[in-house]
Amino acid sequence: MPTISARRPRIAVLVPCYNEEAAIGKVVGDFRQAIPEAIVYVYDNNSSDRTAELAKVAGAVVRIERHQGKGNVVRRMFADIEADAYVLVDGDATYHAPSAPIMVGLLLKEGADMVVGCRRHEAEEAYRPGHQFGNLMLTNFVAYLFGRSFTDILSGYRVFSHRFVKSFPALSTGFETETELTVHALELKMPVAEIETPYGARPIGSASKLSTYKDGFRILKLILALYRHERPLAFFSYVGTVLLLLALALGIPVVLEWLSTGLVRRFPTAILATGVSLISIISFGVGLILQTVTRGRQEFKRLIYLQFPRYDQAQ
Repeated sequence: MPTISARRPRIAVLVPCYNEEAAIGKVVGDFRQAIPEAIVYVYDNNSSDRTAELAKVAGAVVRIERHQGKGNVVRRMFADIEADAYVLVDGDATYHAPSAPIMVGLLLKEGADMVVGCRRHEAEEAYRPGHQFGNLMLTNFVAYLFGRSFTDILSGYRVFSHRFVKSFPALSTGFETETELTVHALELKMPVAEIETPYGARPIGSASKLSTYKDGFRILKLILALYRHERPLAFFSYVGTVLLLLALALGIPVVLEWLSTGLVRRFPTAILATGVSLISIISFGVGLILQTVTRGRQEFKRLIYLQFPRYDQAQ
């Protein structure tokens, strides 16, 4: 049986920020009140307003990340900060700070690696219909590809274990980082949890940096890329099957004509059908090879993950 660590858990609140002077003071104050033992870190991402200044006045540890994009900020945070539990939250004052101790307690008590705050919007302007539809579509798509574990994969309110943070590859640069966080947990079959949390409207003077169509397309593109990387046999089998069907559609009339007349009059079509069928066969072969490579990479990621002990197993 693992022994429960006697020391108090180190908790870090991570707040990536870009031009959030209207909200950052409230965010820092609310989370310092909700989790007094935590250190609040604000990483300013090239803000042109007083975000960094106001965060420091509110009591946060302020650092700068010059590479633009939320994914770049998250990568830097995860690399820099050592803690037992990490609370990741946006700096727009829309997330419910009193839920943080509950999420941290759930993480530590159950030995989970990620707890997601599923948003329950309390104001119509807090969560635009376009974003709701996009989130629903992407959540269902990820569930189809990797298995259902969450109902809100785009939530920016999450709590992580030390072993999750230090094993996370962090390849994304922008808002698609939430999708990457979700897939990382699903791929390694980590223990995860989700609780419902209130989600409010932004304060006056604060504007969303999320573009419904641009960032939605980027997230969809990331999901397809992750599917190709993590399920190459299935991905290239689909591609190969489509190409094979196309080759049959092109080639069957040519074969039937040859059987009835002994002549092949449509040489370009015959050549095209042959080429497409060869590409189809190559696609199946590529999928088989990459599946072996992916299996080895997943085993390596799992070994890296297992190098870090759970909080209740740490000395």
